[in-house]
Amino acid sequence: MAGSLKHMRIDAYDKPDFSSVVDTLEVWINPASYTHDYGIKHNNRQAQGSSGASPSFNRVCQETVAFDLIVDATGVMPTPDSTANGVTDVIDHFKRMTVNVQGAIHQPKYLKLTWAQLQFQCVLSKLNVAYTLFRPDGTPLRAKLSVTFISFATEVVLAKKANLQSPDMTHLVTVFAGDTLPGLCYRIYGDSQYYLRVAQSNGLADFRQLLPGTQLAFPPLAGGAA
Repeated sequence: MAGSLKHMRIDAYDKPDFSSVVDTLEVWINPASYTHDYGIKHNNRQAQGSSGASPSFNRVCQETVAFDLIVDATGVMPTPDSTANGVTDVIDHFKRMTVNVQGAIHQPKYLKLTWAQLQFQCVLSKLNVAYTLFRPDGTPLRAKLSVTFISFATEVVLAKKANLQSPDMTHLVTVFAGDTLPGLCYRIYGDSQYYLRVAQSNGLADFRQLLPGTQLAFPPLAGGAA
């Protein structure tokens, strides 16, 4: 019905391509506000004796969305779920969707937040539950869930979005702990097969041992894979 209240929906997926929903939760009370943070990481380079720095682009950081959710089982407002156990059941449902590690994928589920213009593919970064009202037996009747989500996309999607395959550009990338050369090639080119060419271009004796903090040059794509 036109003008009817639209509640925020959280959909959970067991595949990183967000191809099929496996669970859904409609929030009881829409958040009063939310923050959507963006960031860009720069390398702060400054030559000795210079009067200022010349920061160079490193990477676009993950976006974050944060807000507070209120769940209230006091009867003040109608709720879509049973309140026999106060707010316990809906909080347990939220935790199963967002926090619990799934055996098949070895991590919590992938998530999508949907609320009007907010369409955010993500994973949960932080959850804090504050219980504020109780029945005489201790059953919680009201709670505030403070949540933070970080954006998620597959390496293929990130590579296509960044469009770093420009044939006339060389890209500098700073190595972080856990990075691998095939993985970095996949991120830059959308294909890991170029790792030998990149290793040769950077004079790497052992591409398996990347030192965090090292800068690697990813040359323009031309010709076949090495």
